[in-house]
Amino acid sequence: MKTPIFRGTCTALVTPFDNRGIDFAALDRLLENQLEAGVEALVIGGTTGEAATLESSELMALIAHCVRFCNGKTKLIAGTGGNDTRKAAETARNAAALGADALLCVTPYYNRCTQGGLLAHYEAIAQATDLPIILYNVPSRTNVHIAPETCAALAQLPSVAGIKEADPDVGRVLKIHGLCGEDFPVYSGCDDRILPFMACGALGVISVLSNLRPRAIKELTDAALRGEYVRALNLQRAQQPLIEALFAAVNPIPIKTALAISGLDCGPCRLPLTAADPDLAERLRELIQ
Repeated sequence: MKTPIFRGTCTALVTPFDNRGIDFAALDRLLENQLEAGVEALVIGGTTGEAATLESSELMALIAHCVRFCNGKTKLIAGTGGNDTRKAAETARNAAALGADALLCVTPYYNRCTQGGLLAHYEAIAQATDLPIILYNVPSRTNVHIAPETCAALAQLPSVAGIKEADPDVGRVLKIHGLCGEDFPVYSGCDDRILPFMACGALGVISVLSNLRPRAIKELTDAALRGEYVRALNLQRAQQPLIEALFAAVNPIPIKTALAISGLDCGPCRLPLTAADPDLAERLRELIQ
């Protein structure tokens, strides 16, 4: 039986930047907002955290800072995936040494490995550290898909503790549970499908929107975990227009724009990501205000 790293809401935290690098003062404001909302976990240095443009030293500084600031008040999941297995394993070891509670490991991208390559990749990371690993399936980003059968094989590794499923096919939850067992933790990676995923057995969400509205997303996942699906449906519907706007451009462009509008300015995205176009910024402003 797999012990879930969390149940409910995990925020895929943005990384605030200024002209010197990471803006730790802005990061503290974000962290305080998340802790006050009572979210169950945070992903540090994931896709929303612009992992692709973080230097290794920046990621380690980010993890170390969050460990100190949060001081055990929420689970900290470090984004340590990559398309170089050796580097991903080394990053996992370093994150463990800094005090991360778990790892979120995206599939290799660009290389486009086979299912056998996925098995070997995650086995190497599992051998590098004892920390629990959440697999991260996001084929729209990586062009690599974790087949349910591969997930079942990986679930046999003691340290593999679940999967973030960012394929919008809700039926994958059922397929994964059919092969891995219903106790295998699945987390929605799609804010627009939190309730459908949880109604099919997912334990929660790793969310972009909860950067901005952590209490609202926690209320939604709490209701779904209690089986209050009508209430959860109404909460999902209430957030849907904003969710659609947040994914009208490449993440995290819209969420950083939305945070700035809301008074939680996290600076710009790093190139090659650019600012939101004026029409999207105005749409976000209207939805937020």
